[in-house]
Amino acid sequence: MMKKYISLFILFISVLTTQNILAQNKLIDRVAATVGSSIILQSDLEMEYAQSLAQGMKPDENMKCVILQQLLTQKLLSQQAVIDSVEVSEAEVDDELNGRMQMMVRQAGGKERLEEFLNRSLLQYKEEMRSNVHEQLKARKMRGNIVSAIDVTPQEVKRYFDALNQDSLPYFNTEVEIGEIVINPVLTKEEKDIYRKRVEGYRQQVLNGSDFATIARLYSEDGAAPFGGESGFQTRDYWAKEFSAMAFKLKEGEVSPVFETQFGFHILQVLQRRGEEVNVRYIVVIPKPTDASLNRTKAKIDSIYDKVTQGKMTFNTAASIYSDSDESKYTGGMLTNQEDRSSLIPVDQLDRETFTAIDPLEVGQYSKSFVSKDRMGRPVYKFVFLKSRIAPHKANLDQDFAKIQEAARQDKVNRKLSEWFQDRKENTFIDINPDFLKCDELKPWISVEQLAQTK
Repeated sequence: MMKKYISLFILFISVLTTQNILAQNKLIDRVAATVGSSIILQSDLEMEYAQSLAQGMKPDENMKCVILQQLLTQKLLSQQAVIDSVEVSEAEVDDELNGRMQMMVRQAGGKERLEEFLNRSLLQYKEEMRSNVHEQLKARKMRGNIVSAIDVTPQEVKRYFDALNQDSLPYFNTEVEIGEIVINPVLTKEEKDIYRKRVEGYRQQVLNGSDFATIARLYSEDGAAPFGGESGFQTRDYWAKEFSAMAFKLKEGEVSPVFETQFGFHILQVLQRRGEEVNVRYIVVIPKPTDASLNRTKAKIDSIYDKVTQGKMTFNTAASIYSDSDESKYTGGMLTNQEDRSSLIPVDQLDRETFTAIDPLEVGQYSKSFVSKDRMGRPVYKFVFLKSRIAPHKANLDQDFAKIQEAARQDKVNRKLSEWFQDRKENTFIDINPDFLKCDELKPWISVEQLAQTK
């Protein structure tokens, strides 16, 4: 599987490199479409197509019709965003670019290898991408503004469900309502000092003249390491409060002392301040639980389990007091389906450890404590409560109201967007390159005059 992704990525880079060479010779940059006062170049289309190949799509020239349709949509939305004064900050563009670059670095197998493929630095490539990403974010915000106020009433949900073909309703897998109490291992001061001293050693190397970015690439333990630990411009609320306090206290060029957040031990260097935003370089080392800390954690969660199962404390109260889970601590330990925000979770969405724990339980029972992992992959102890289990069934309003409500809302969103685009298309000059006039996906965008050329 890894070889497959590397091959796809190499194909992506190869297409980009070829595209750049051709563009320089004026062979590939022609107008694929005109939307109002904006144009879509063939090179824009080729770029999007190459990215689709990199994500696993099989080569298919017909896919360019779909991509051009998406670019037409983007242009209409971004043009309306200008009219409506929809703003996108440089920080938002930086965040999006940094996320994309980090993904590409992981796929390429390192920053240096990616730059070799691109035949230019990541900073240069990011600047080349900036205007397109800015437009994409504006279009995304505009789309959100168009549909932000859309909601559906219970009566609309029922009408939507009744209008569906009852013979082809979806069939839902087993779903459960479950709660969890999670306890994170806590290291003693002596156990933590090993990691604090390690980061202090990195700091001394920097103070003695070593390059901060090089040390970060070698030793930092998060996604910014391939970029020399550089974060891009961020606001205060982007980081943990301890990190933000340090980042906004230091002067440009200054290196912080070692400090701790919930994620580990850090040092940082301020690169540049820009109003209420700051760009820093940082190193983080994430402490690993010791056997002793795991034993202490198991003893703690087992004592909580005893209180709950012996009736000394309710599960919801225990979760509110003791659980370390940010996701469930404030809901009495109960988990939420992230797709539709309901309390019912399909069992095939559960991690293996949780599924194994609840599988033998009867409704109302608690599992024994077991080791699982948090979102950062660190070991934690938890036990779970099975509140309800719904057997596989065909969709119905009683059991699946939240899912049907979301489907009804999405249907309403799609109709609203369709109406909006139809109105804009009728009042905007749109011209498609003749090479694309036979694309079925583009028929709604083609004028009557142009459409006649295809016959």
